[in-house]
Amino acid sequence: MTETREDGPIVLFDGVCNLCHAAVRFILARDSEARFRFAPLESETGRDLTTEGIREGTSADSVILVEDGLTYARSEAAIRIASRLSLPWRALVVLRVVPRPMRDGAYDLVARNRYRWFGRKDFCPMPGEDVRDRFLG
Repeated sequence: MTETREDGPIVLFDGVCNLCHAAVRFILARDSEARFRFAPLESETGRDLTTEGIREGTSADSVILVEDGLTYARSEAAIRIASRLSLPWRALVVLRVVPRPMRDGAYDLVARNRYRWFGRKDFCPMPGEDVRDRFLG
């Protein structure tokens, strides 16, 4: 497996998706303790982590959070990520009261249409110098 930093949860994202890049920038701006590390799903780290950690029925085209040896996807990953961000975003944890099938249904609707609604890049751009150390290859 590719060597990863052990000092924080890892967010795996679609490296060519504009919405996903916006989400990563959003997390970076609100992760005041710099806990999260990032890797495109298409990277060696992303492929290794998804091969080892994806549960049956979990789509590798969703946002994936790898934390403490466990893998979370779709709405559960998004809620867990939000719970680690600065206020008011951590308050989104209340969305756990919504049944997972409903949360994931809404998540899947956006995921299915993300390229059409937000566009895509031809390649995964390099992160800026100020956050490059938080990205895994």
